[in-house]
Amino acid sequence: MNERGSVTVEAMLAITAIVLVILLGVAAGRIIVASAAVEAAARDAARQASIARTATAAASNAEASARESLTSQEVNCTAVTVEVDTKGFSRPVGIPADVSATVSCNVPLSDLAFPGLPGSVERHATSMSPLDPYRGRGR
Repeated sequence: MNERGSVTVEAMLAITAIVLVILLGVAAGRIIVASAAVEAAARDAARQASIARTATAAASNAEASARESLTSQEVNCTAVTVEVDTKGFSRPVGIPADVSATVSCNVPLSDLAFPGLPGSVERHATSMSPLDPYRGRGR
């Protein structure tokens, strides 16, 4: 029985499998890191919105904070959206109210060239922060 070349075929199959596992690990790691960064950005955005005096300033501060948070964590998003719910600013002073921020980020995966992976995965998180019931609120 001639088994010449079978070691080469087995090595190529093993190397291919190892490379695919490594690429899958990189993709999973990228998604996990991006998810944590998006959650942190949503917390930062909600907090910045909650300390603003007006709903307009809250939305602006939240957007800037979320983008800065994602940039500082070196998360490469192809698209970032920040939605801020400022309905709490319309409630009278003295009544508890909240402001929430939802941050979405498209994480690119197309550069990994892993068969079956989508081009990008969307990660999103929402966080809520209370408004001070005794602080003046503009509308």
